[in-house]
Amino acid sequence: MKQNIYKSAAMVTVFSTIEKSLSFFYRIALSRFIGAEGLGIYQICLSVFAVFLTAASSGIPVTVSRLMAKNGATGNIKGSNAAVTAGVVATLMFTIPIAIILFIARGALGFLFTDDRCIDIFLLLVPGLIITSVYAVMRGSFWGNKQFLPYSLIELFEDAVMVILGCVLVIGVTDPVSGAKRAALAVLFSYVFSFVVSLFWYFKKGGRFTNPKRQLKPLFSASLPITAMRTSTSVINSAVAVLLPLLLMNAYGLDNSQAISLYGVAIGMSLPILFTPSSLIGSISVVVAPELSENFYKKKTSLVRYDVEKSVKAAIFIAALLIPLLAVLGDEIGDFLYSNELSGQIVQNCAFILLPMCITMITTTVLNSMNCEKKTLIYFFFGAAFMLASIVTLTRFVGVYSYMIGLAGSYVITGALNLRLLKKNCPDVKFFKYGVHALIAIISSCAFGILLDGIISNYVSEIWQMLICAPACLAFSAAFLYCLEMFTLHPFKKLISKN
Repeated sequence: MKQNIYKSAAMVTVFSTIEKSLSFFYRIALSRFIGAEGLGIYQICLSVFAVFLTAASSGIPVTVSRLMAKNGATGNIKGSNAAVTAGVVATLMFTIPIAIILFIARGALGFLFTDDRCIDIFLLLVPGLIITSVYAVMRGSFWGNKQFLPYSLIELFEDAVMVILGCVLVIGVTDPVSGAKRAALAVLFSYVFSFVVSLFWYFKKGGRFTNPKRQLKPLFSASLPITAMRTSTSVINSAVAVLLPLLLMNAYGLDNSQAISLYGVAIGMSLPILFTPSSLIGSISVVVAPELSENFYKKKTSLVRYDVEKSVKAAIFIAALLIPLLAVLGDEIGDFLYSNELSGQIVQNCAFILLPMCITMITTTVLNSMNCEKKTLIYFFFGAAFMLASIVTLTRFVGVYSYMIGLAGSYVITGALNLRLLKKNCPDVKFFKYGVHALIAIISSCAFGILLDGIISNYVSEIWQMLICAPACLAFSAAFLYCLEMFTLHPFKKLISKN
């Protein structure tokens, strides 16, 4: 069983890495074709759209997956189909009325945006609210049935459709608004693709829509706290998209275009680099969550402890491996990818965010798999309050860094509370020593990387700095982590073993 987890996690990680790489390079292409202002407009529209999308479906896929795992533990296939049907019914009950209201009230949507040019672009995305919410339920069914290959392929091809179509549409565009509109159109078509393919696969593999009555109550009970947390995240992101440009204009005398461009640099360029580990953490979560839920409902305490411990340690390991790389080369990476000095500086200065971010992401997933959704929601609000306070109070002093400071503080608060609750629910789980070793490895690897970068920067170009320092930093970090016994080669041997 552990071998299957390793293989599934490896497969999902590979596909997710390819998918995120496509999205990442697409973001670079957009920054080149439509500029920082166009990217800022596009990002604002996506942030507002994400609020509605998150409210419609964010908690449902995870809950559907868990209900399927619970029914699968007792061999109740009809209950699993009913859980999927309940998810579809629940999401359609929300998305169809909301989509109609948004189109009817389009003239009153100005309060959602700092720039009225965003309204028409946002409305292009609204039909996608219905179809991608249904796909989200299908995604949850894939997780619950442990069908990770079709899930990974659909996610990958959805991104490929968006990237290919988006690049074709925005090439040669000179107006940032037109560029943002065409990029949004590519997003909509990618949603249509995943919707059609996922439904086809669900029915092909024997899935059916059945009476959802008995599954609606447990679905809403478990999904509402998760939905509330993720919707609040989207609301906060949308609030930041409105608030941060306004505060920048007031504090530094910028006009609207300049403020949105600065927002686009920080949120549209720097943040995707800093969120690189999220795809890896997401892969672990997708594979471990159904397994953890099933073991939790079967009361297999030792397996639950094993899943929890390995998940948290994997998240810490990912952060320990990537922080030195970004802390040393963030400046060069940002300049190389975007030709924007500020984006690289933000990445380099804020690389430390990765550790609390990775811990928060994985512990939230783990706790939600153990019926702790309400408590993780409360912890999230504590962190969110800190972030908003940071933006309001610090923007006049540190500019866009107020958001980064708030984000770091939010993850530290939420991650610490999550770990405390996790330790309470699983007293035997051990990760403190592992975390201390990770900090030692991060500090040592950063020192090595800074020293190496300082030496070779006097002799080679920026590209050669990255080509030399990046593998050297990763190798040093991996070797240091191995010496501290933070990982072994045993799982890798399992992956290539014929048995």
